[in-house]
Amino acid sequence: MAAVYVTEAELRSALGIGALYSSAVVEECCQAAENIVKSKLWFNTQSVYALEATGTTGRIYIYENVDQFLTGDTITVENVRQHFNGSQTITDVGRNWLEFVNAQIVTRVYHTIAPWGRVYGTQAVDYATLAEVKLASLMIAVDIWQARQASNAGGISPDFQPSPYRMGNTLMARVRGLLADHLAPGGQVG
Repeated sequence: MAAVYVTEAELRSALGIGALYSSAVVEECCQAAENIVKSKLWFNTQSVYALEATGTTGRIYIYENVDQFLTGDTITVENVRQHFNGSQTITDVGRNWLEFVNAQIVTRVYHTIAPWGRVYGTQAVDYATLAEVKLASLMIAVDIWQARQASNAGGISPDFQPSPYRMGNTLMARVRGLLADHLAPGGQVG
């Protein structure tokens, strides 16, 4: 899932800071912006809440229906268990579970996991290549940078009043129009 939505060079250029600040400081803003944008985008992913294994066959249980995954698909499993994590090829699909064979898996009885893990399927869209996603990430990175440098340089609230909270709830609202076609439906609740 490695992608670059906004690069250090792009942020340096947009801010006009040249080599004035260290790479680590600038890159931190870039990564934070990417993480914020990624959290709102629609990925081919589901939550894993339980697992079990018999011999070398592992089974992960998915919170919702697994219709988007097919036998033979390659998935990436994260934050489940050491031998479950990583790239796996699906050998069987049930209503709410996926099965795969891995010689490293140790037999385990069915049990839930906390916090839940994630399973990622093949993504049809590479968000790192979309101009609107890259621009939204750059705009957020600039806001993060400016909030770090001048904490009293606030934004404007929805009622057009000055606000000292640049990192408030309007941070995503300023770029939602750019990301509208790619927002995850479940991410809009609440």
